[in-house]
Amino acid sequence: MHTGKSTIRKGCAFLFTSQPLHYVLRYYAPDRFTYYTILRTFISMNTLTELDTPRLVLKPVTPAVIHAQFEQKKKEEIMQFFGTGEDGYAHLKHMHEKGMETHRLSLFYFLLVDKENNGVIGECGFHTWNATHRRAELFYLLKNDAVKRKGFMTEALSEVLNFGFRELQLHRVEALIANWNTPSLKLLERYGFTKEGTMREDYLVDGKNEDSDCYSLLKWEWEKRDR
Repeated sequence: MHTGKSTIRKGCAFLFTSQPLHYVLRYYAPDRFTYYTILRTFISMNTLTELDTPRLVLKPVTPAVIHAQFEQKKKEEIMQFFGTGEDGYAHLKHMHEKGMETHRLSLFYFLLVDKENNGVIGECGFHTWNATHRRAELFYLLKNDAVKRKGFMTEALSEVLNFGFRELQLHRVEALIANWNTPSLKLLERYGFTKEGTMREDYLVDGKNEDSDCYSLLKWEWEKRDR
């Protein structure tokens, strides 16, 4: 449930609550593909705001942010920005070089920065973001055991979901988890996700395909909890 305790840091050039852009695109975009391409780009460019919670600053990351880091910064600076080591750097470099978007899908996530030491302790956000159908898959992680079981992800996820439904205009958020992952299950249940079923052998781990349980949360369900 959105607590109402967070604030948006810096300014947001456009909060997606007005209608003129939709009106213009609806009547002047030549086709459906162009409409949603422009719409997704506009959202990404105009919602690069930091979110603020009692213990965290949430720094936004989009494909454009990742590309800019690799085009403008040195390796050490990139690793410091993302709070990552060699493996994480290699993964980000691969994303930069191989691409992160198609005409349908993109990503938008946040780095979780601990206010006490200004260190990046985790990530939370959306990949496989499909602006056309207003849905995305949720992901989250904490970087080390020292910051787990302290409520950081509970604190962050509230604001990330609120941002997704309000600013990214999502209608549906999905989450895929292993059935043994009790902390993730409790986190999703806390925010009202509903289990839809099991995706059989859909996730490759150490050379073996494992099942994933699929959970979802719809915008109207979130808004109902938010009242």
